[in-house]
Amino acid sequence: IRLPLPGDSEFPDPQNNPLPILRRRAADHTAVMEKAGGSEHRTNVFLVEDSASIRSRLSEMLGAVEGVSIVGEAESPAAAIDGILRTQPDSVVLDMHLTGGTGIEVLRKVCPVAPHIVFIMLTNHPEPQYRKVCLQSGATHFLDKSTEFDKVMDVIAGLHSTH
Repeated sequence: IRLPLPGDSEFPDPQNNPLPILRRRAADHTAVMEKAGGSEHRTNVFLVEDSASIRSRLSEMLGAVEGVSIVGEAESPAAAIDGILRTQPDSVVLDMHLTGGTGIEVLRKVCPVAPHIVFIMLTNHPEPQYRKVCLQSGATHFLDKSTEFDKVMDVIAGLHSTH
């Protein structure tokens, strides 16, 4: 599934375009964090997604939240494992299906050596068997791209507010 971007013909009517809503939610999260004492600590996030358009959308959405930094991006398991271990982010947004492998491979390699990282699986495959394997392999959240995309921002903002 391809998520629409601003200007796409799928959303000629601004009333149906979800990006303004996500931008408002980012502004709301920023206001809440500023009220809670500022943003001295940065929440570092690494994005692992094979679709460049979805990576871009996630980066834009999360980058709009005060105190959140995107510290790296990858589209394959090997690049993800290397980048995550090198940058040691607070959280990783991870797709299930990647170029040349799966997000489950990433979980199984990284979680045992970096258990402090919060992994958010964001997938088009929300089937119970995948949820079970991902959670058993170390994911802390399992979200459906088609219905819970904006919840990524809630999870990341929640992480930031606890630091």
